[in-house]
Amino acid sequence: MPEGHGAQSGESLLFLTDEQLRKGIEAMFFAYRGFTADPDRILAERGYGRAHHRAVHFIHRVPGTTVNNLLGILGVTKQSLNRVLRTLIADGLVESRVGDLDRRERRLTLTDAGAELERALSDAQRERMRAAYRAVGPESVQGFRQVLEAMMDEDMRRQYRELSGGGT
Repeated sequence: MPEGHGAQSGESLLFLTDEQLRKGIEAMFFAYRGFTADPDRILAERGYGRAHHRAVHFIHRVPGTTVNNLLGILGVTKQSLNRVLRTLIADGLVESRVGDLDRRERRLTLTDAGAELERALSDAQRERMRAAYRAVGPESVQGFRQVLEAMMDEDMRRQYRELSGGGT
């Protein structure tokens, strides 16, 4: 989208009051609670939290990813990620291998048990997203994705687009 084009046409079509923005912020909070509720229950049964979920999700999305790449995607500290990875590795959900070209790298993949957990977590979220998308229709789905992308910092948007194949 040409710079300024979206913002300019958006401003002429939509003026939001502070109250409308507050309602949108609160809708995001409650939607996030709903979106994470089912996975949170699955994770709690195993003594895991959302950090474990994010790690499992992105290791699944980028099999063989390096720890450094995962750090960049998640935007967490090395200490925080290492704590999560140690647990996932010890529990047999993630495998860490030394890199073929660079022996200092650790390449991460899900084990069969890790893939099973990822599938359970993603199935729950896909079902919730599918129901919501069906309820609002394709135009709203596209608008929702555009709003989410517009809320991302440029670096996050680049990472998201690379991960999603640059698709829209």
